[in-house]
Amino acid sequence: MTDSGIETHGGKTPERADAAVNRPKRLGVLGTMVWDQIYPAGEDEKPVSEWGGISYAMEALSVVLPDGWEMKPILKLGEDLYDRATAYLGTIPKVALGPSLLQVPDRSYRVELRYLDQWQRRERLSGDVPPWTWSELEPHLEDLDALYLNFITGLEMGVEAARHLPDRVQAPLYADLHSLFQGITEDGQRFPCELSDWEIWLRSFDAVQMNEVEFELLGRAFGDPWALAESNVGNALKLLIVTMGPKGAGFVRAPEFGDGPASWPGARKGEKAAGANRTGTVPQAGEIDSGDPTGCGDVWGATFFARLLGGDSLESAMTKANRLAAKKVEHSGARGLRHHLGEVPAPEG
Repeated sequence: MTDSGIETHGGKTPERADAAVNRPKRLGVLGTMVWDQIYPAGEDEKPVSEWGGISYAMEALSVVLPDGWEMKPILKLGEDLYDRATAYLGTIPKVALGPSLLQVPDRSYRVELRYLDQWQRRERLSGDVPPWTWSELEPHLEDLDALYLNFITGLEMGVEAARHLPDRVQAPLYADLHSLFQGITEDGQRFPCELSDWEIWLRSFDAVQMNEVEFELLGRAFGDPWALAESNVGNALKLLIVTMGPKGAGFVRAPEFGDGPASWPGARKGEKAAGANRTGTVPQAGEIDSGDPTGCGDVWGATFFARLLGGDSLESAMTKANRLAAKKVEHSGARGLRHHLGEVPAPEG
């Protein structure tokens, strides 16, 4: 009851509470849109210039998000590509554009990818969009039912901002740590590096994803990556996923993984659940065709988390993520990827 005599529900008036109940559930999507220049392996292959970065995840999410969910992109966009970026985002189903698309007076990120073979590549980053501070970010997280965070550049936020997430966001937190494992030279060349403050990063999310190379870099701080995962999964971190390309994906799952993401926030500060962590792998079904692997990990994580939100079991969600990540190889660039993944014909024109 407020001083005015109006009864409130969790800080909301009855009208606002009803609106919150009736609106779609919101998945916050936090990352970076980049303009990719992709040079495939092979002298005869032509480069591809297209949207990349978090765009891959949003295209996939538009296909696999459960009914009743929408995406809330939480992005800083450089003024040079802001209009083009928002126009493109407006074409993706289930994307709700709003004030969480923040225009900044800086150069948008661009990435040059030169593939040496099917999976190995050299990467160069340019642009200077500033990271989110916690005070900037917090207002955009208040109405979320889940948060998917993908470190596309590794510069989206610092550990000082990330460490607030589990205490201040009462929604499931999923993060692909990806480019946190990449350093950068003065001319923008990316290179693999160990993750500073890795213990804080792992405690900042309910579930984290990384690939095999990143997992090995994480393990250097401990001697063995699987031993590190076993020691750090539980309570705050409930799930660690390792994507392994053609071999599928592995996981370490805590008893606190529970009955799905909705249970994760409530388990953050409780006592560690009884029982041992569970480790396993879900292999890739069949061969992966040759093509463009850019964005496969983004498609994997978006599919996996969305299917968990939809009630799938761990193994079922991983199987679907394996399948769509393999299918992504057949398509270059993010634009229109949803038509390919969903096997829906692209509109003409």
